[in-house]
This record gives sequence, C-alpha cells and structure tokens, in this order.
Amino acid sequence: MSAGASPLLLVARQELLLAARSRWVQIFAGVFALLALGVAGSGYVLSGGHGFQDFARTSASLVELVALVVPLAALLMGVLALAPERGTAELLYAQPVSRRTILLGELLGLFAALSAAELVGFGVAGVVVFSQAGEEGGGGYALLVLGAALLTAAFLAIAALIAAGAVGRRRVRALAVAVVVWFAAVVLLDVAALGVASLLPSGTASRLLVVAVIANPVGAVRTGSLLAVEGTAAFGAASLAFLRLTGGPAGAAAALASSLALWIVVPAALAARRIGRVDL
Repeated sequence: MSAGASPLLLVARQELLLAARSRWVQIFAGVFALLALGVAGSGYVLSGGHGFQDFARTSASLVELVALVVPLAALLMGVLALAPERGTAELLYAQPVSRRTILLGELLGLFAALSAAELVGFGVAGVVVFSQAGEEGGGGYALLVLGAALLTAAFLAIAALIAAGAVGRRRVRALAVAVVVWFAAVVLLDVAALGVASLLPSGTASRLLVVAVIANPVGAVRTGSLLAVEGTAAFGAASLAFLRLTGGPAGAAAALASSLALWIVVPAALAARRIGRVDL
C-alpha cells in the first residue's frame, strides 16, 4: 500500500484486484470476446458469403450485443460486489475511511475491471477484423467501445443505488431488482414507447420516441453508436426526424451525452447519500 495514495485510489485498486481475480469477470471477458469474434465472422452467412466483416458492419452488428450484455453484466456484478455479506460489510465500513469514499472507490475499481474485460473482447475482434478487412470504419468501432464503457459506468451507478445498504439476505432482493431494471431498460421501455406512439399523431409520436431514446441509457448508446457508424441510413426517415428534433448532429450528440452523464452521476450520488445514512 503506497503511503501517499489517497483512500479513494487505494479502495479502487483493491476492488480492481478483487474483480480481476473474480471468475465471473474472467468468464465475462472470455464470453464477450467469443461473441464479438463470432459476430465479426458471421456477418455474411445470411447472404450466402463467408469471411470477416469490415469494421463498419461489425460495429453495426455488435451494437445489439453491447445493449443486451453490458448492462446485465454491470448490474449483476455491481450488485454482487457492492452488497457484501454482513461480516464483510461490518469490517469494510469499520475502516477510518468515509462510506462514500469506499463506495466511489469500489465503483472506480469495478468500472476499470469491467471495461478491461470488454476491451479484451473488442480487441480480439478488432485485431482479426483489421487483419482480414483493413481499417475502414475503425472510427465507428472506437466510438462503440466508448459507448460500451459509458453504458458500463451508467449501470454500475444504478447497481450501486440498488445495492446501497443491501447486506446479508437483502442481497438476493437486490439481485432480483437488478434483473427487473435490466429487463425494463433493455426491453420494456422500448416496447412501451412504441406502443404508446402507435396511438398518437405522427408529430407527437416522433417527439415521444426521441424523448424515450434520450431518456434511456441503453437507447442513447444504441442510437448514438448506429448514427456514428451508419449516419442517417441507420434508421432511415427516423434518423432525419431524430436529428431535426435535436437540432442536428451536434445537438443529438449533446443530448445523448447529457443523458448518459446524468445516468452516471445521479444514481452514484444517490447511492453515496444512501450508504452514508443506512444502518449497517
């Protein structure tokens, strides 16, 4: 332990080491790498071709994988790590460090571990795609990696809010809540928005769908990644409507980035406030 290191960095480093040794994080890294490689290598199968896709097609195919897997991994691993057993919690929070510092340090360590696991997957697929199809579309691929990292941070913050004070038997309830939150964010909100929009006039429906995309961190990353990779061809006329309602590409990027920033900062701040008050 470095004498001059801050308590926040010490906690973050300790959590990073624990997460790196976790078999769940190692399994996640391996499975994500295999899935990413499988997506890159299977893109031409449906059209009767073979070989690896270029970066643009691989990025477009990987968006849904990121939208499904990354939030679930961040929520489950976040809750498991941030809702310790009662004896572990008593020992951890008995240290001469504030609870908020411990929580933020744990979040930083988990974010570094999960982001590194995702980089393994993106890196393996990226090296193969580069060697087989060249560098075209690499910028969109890099933005997808950034989107996955932001999605990880947002759902780790939500996991912290769910897990704050959930020690002992309450861990099981926290895990159940995490699964419900994942289902709502990945599936339910989009279906509900489309269902309501189908009952509204065209203009109102477009505004509702734009708000639904911006308000949902999964929708924000999915939309931002596809627009970055495919431009206005990503959603056809819906892309043009989205850009018109958000004031163009710069406005759309600002709205999506603001949404993700809020989903990272607000749940983390609420979790820090809650962990400071709860009776452990």
